Amino acid sequence: MKPIVAIVGRPNVGKSTLFNKLVGDRIAIVDDQPGVTRDRLYRETDWLGTEFVIVDTGGLEPRNKDFMMTKIKQQAEVAINEADVILFVVDGKAGVTALDEEVAYILRKKNKPVILCVNKVDNFQRQSDDVYDFWSLGFEFLLPISAEHKLNLGDMLDTIVQNINQLELPEEEEEGLKLAIIGKPNAGKSSLVNRLSGKERAIVSDIAGTTRDAIDTTFEYNYNKYILIDTAGIRRKSKVEESLEYYSVLRAIKTIKRSDVCMLMLDAQEGITEQDKKIAGIAYDEKKPIIVVMNKWDALKKETNTMKDMKALILSELPFLNYAPVEFVSALTGQRTLKLLDLADTVYDEYTKRISTGILNTVLKEALILNAPPTRKGRLVKINYATQISTAPPRFVLFCNYPDLIHFSYLRYLENKFRDAFGFEGSPIDIILQKKGES
Repeated sequence: MKPIVAIVGRPNVGKSTLFNKLVGDRIAIVDDQPGVTRDRLYRETDWLGTEFVIVDTGGLEPRNKDFMMTKIKQQAEVAINEADVILFVVDGKAGVTALDEEVAYILRKKNKPVILCVNKVDNFQRQSDDVYDFWSLGFEFLLPISAEHKLNLGDMLDTIVQNINQLELPEEEEEGLKLAIIGKPNAGKSSLVNRLSGKERAIVSDIAGTTRDAIDTTFEYNYNKYILIDTAGIRRKSKVEESLEYYSVLRAIKTIKRSDVCMLMLDAQEGITEQDKKIAGIAYDEKKPIIVVMNKWDALKKETNTMKDMKALILSELPFLNYAPVEFVSALTGQRTLKLLDLADTVYDEYTKRISTGILNTVLKEALILNAPPTRKGRLVKINYATQISTAPPRFVLFCNYPDLIHFSYLRYLENKFRDAFGFEGSPIDIILQKKGES
């Protein structure tokens, strides 16, 4: 899993500016899949071949001084627990503040690499005395930077990579299929964990946001081992009152990244919300297999076509997950919950399936005969052959003469043909175009 680098510090020191400069154009993801709602809290980036996830904690704007002290300290605690490297950003023009010292005290207590970034230093010679004052915070790495003008960011990134390369990688986790249960608060995630595992390990409450941390629960079913990861629920930013809830997105990102299969929990009584779409978008971006779980089905008043209508609604609201199976359960009564484990096994098998090159090209040729790539810009586009280069997710390379001229809608057509022929239920498919003759 890629290491996480979190940007922390009090408000108005330039955290979000630094985040935007580091991720560059990647903050504006262009995706042809409709309906994917994304949060700009995190982005994957790299420096000199080292990949990592950069996380912006700059959205918190405390309302008063008492609120500020409490929430910024909580933010630092979250960064300590979830990040591998911490960028502690301070304001070089404002000097060392009491809140900077409070955050520094928290960060020093833990054994995590901290890089102190003294921001807004546009002229080091003129501001050198201001920078030296920050050595009093007691960190090994101190770098004067200007996020706005991109000054000294290269040295800062070198220091990040240096610290990442010194990280001790965690030992191999316990064997078992890792299932991430994701969703907004109060959708019934903890109840599902308890029902599937037979353990009252996670506190179940009707108060939204009871689960603060990801909790791993290991158990066996039909001689197969499973690890259930219950994430803290992701709340809408406008309704977040506590920073611990606000930064639960960070925990969800880590959980999704280390999972084998994601289960998106929806509340049948509430329907599909914008926040559900955001959470689904994170799993989609990570190219993880996914099962849509409609919970609290027992509490819904049903008519003849209630289930059929609900599936149609899910497809219309989450069109980018049209390959995901949908299961209607009740974590409270146990209705159809065990079926989720069998479904997770099936979905993971699809996610790791490999198709032989011969059979793949037979299907490709049939698809091309039925619907050839349209001519674009006066050029005849030809797709010569395809091969699968990896699994988890299934990744296919199509070799053709003009990769840039193939429209995304035609790729969706080919993806649908591959799904018709090979299944891949619940699994994303990645199709890469490459010019014939290039390695």
